[in-house]
Amino acid sequence: MSLTLVLGSSVATAGEAPIRLVALGDSLTQGYGLPSEDGFVPQLQAWLDAQGVDVEVINAGVSGDTTAGGLARMDWTLSEPVDAMLVTLGGNDLLRGLNPASSKENLSGILARLELEGIPAMLAGLPAPGNYGPEFQLAFERMYVDLSGQYDVPLYPNFMQPMTDKADAGASFSDLMQDDHIHPNAEGVGLIVEGIGPQVLEFLRGLDAQPS
Repeated sequence: MSLTLVLGSSVATAGEAPIRLVALGDSLTQGYGLPSEDGFVPQLQAWLDAQGVDVEVINAGVSGDTTAGGLARMDWTLSEPVDAMLVTLGGNDLLRGLNPASSKENLSGILARLELEGIPAMLAGLPAPGNYGPEFQLAFERMYVDLSGQYDVPLYPNFMQPMTDKADAGASFSDLMQDDHIHPNAEGVGLIVEGIGPQVLEFLRGLDAQPS
């Protein structure tokens, strides 16, 4: 498959379809609690459009989905053409305190399937809080690093980096969150996109170097 980026223009060359980047995730990807235009996928689409990348970002986020749910719906997710995938799962595993070994196995299944299908992938991780204990925290955060190395896929370590940055500075990040204190608001999503966007852009620019 030949993947072509049109850099410097958001208009596709005649006869060339845009890259179909599928964002496989949970409510953080789906845009829970936000107007449709303010969710992660629309804001990422707008950011990439502004960079002149000819890409269509497909929203494959399902609220409440775990890594097991993402793995279970891979057949459905791949039923339409997919040129690349951004995998942003693990948040609900974390909220439920699921065994990181099981989460890692599920994410491995997703990445193995993409590898088998020849679909380039990028992985986005999440930090684990300390309330589950240091062993859980280390295992959860290490699973993303380990899988990135195992499958040779780029990793954006912390999807919620803007919130972590404020917390690390001793400031509240409630201004970036919805009332449930779990999901980012439109401003928070915008900062998430600004953070992850450059690495997604680099990932997409590298696709035309992939074997056909």
